[in-house]
Amino acid sequence: MIWTNVIEDPAYCAYSLKLISVILIITSLPFSLFFCIKVVQEYERAVIFRLGRLVTGGARGPGIFFIIPCIDTYSKVDLRTVSFDVPPQEILSKDSVTVAVDAVVYFRISNAIASVSNVEDYARSTRLLAATTLRNVLGTKNLSEILSERESISHMIQSSLDEATDSWGVKVERVEIKDVRLPVQLQRAMAAEAEAAREARAKVIAAEGEQRASRALKEAAEVIADSPAALQLRYLQTLNSIAAEKNSTIVFPVPMELFRGFVVDADHKHSSHRHHSTQETIDFGSNDDEILEGRGLESE
Repeated sequence: MIWTNVIEDPAYCAYSLKLISVILIITSLPFSLFFCIKVVQEYERAVIFRLGRLVTGGARGPGIFFIIPCIDTYSKVDLRTVSFDVPPQEILSKDSVTVAVDAVVYFRISNAIASVSNVEDYARSTRLLAATTLRNVLGTKNLSEILSERESISHMIQSSLDEATDSWGVKVERVEIKDVRLPVQLQRAMAAEAEAAREARAKVIAAEGEQRASRALKEAAEVIADSPAALQLRYLQTLNSIAAEKNSTIVFPVPMELFRGFVVDADHKHSSHRHHSTQETIDFGSNDDEILEGRGLESE
């Protein structure tokens, strides 16, 4: 009875198997060293299980570590940052627009023991959780927010993933939204809207420019009116700029003040001519009356 209880004691069994394994290793030296000595790289850690239990002392590495081949098993864990692409997800946004969004996630192992003992496959689980989180977060956003607030959405997804994978020993370092693909009809509608908005802004800017230009011309005209010599200087400056371009034809503007004298003389001559013609008509009429009176006397 006592022997049966001793055999069924887990601690006694483990101690016995360990003792037997050590004896076998010692008796098979130096060949057993090829099975006992293991090496992990600087970026790796080894999680050792002895008879199904974690070995005290945590993960081993980097460098050389020893195991008992008969009763120990170990798993290597890579501590480097790993990236993966989240497959394109068809997402219905808050304003009922269907968009296809894909992202990239960067993560690393922060706790090697937790990544082995708390989750079956930490990489696959993190991929699935990233796709689900991407759909859940973007489903609460409008299309305009998805297109304009990518950075804040990425931080939100990263925080959610990091909190969920903390118990797995996984640290999500960064999440980036790669592309947002819209339906073709929606792209055309948005392009037409943007083009109309640009045209409206261009018209407003052109109108403001015309208004400012008219004000500047008004001020320039006032300055020229106050100083007549400024007009002559401006005229000479214009001729200088035209001559610098080496044009074959130069148009000289002539002030209208030079033609005022000719216009006055022409009006005076025209009025004199009309007055002379009227006088001749009156004289011719008086001669006709005299002729008619003479003819009347002769007929009598």
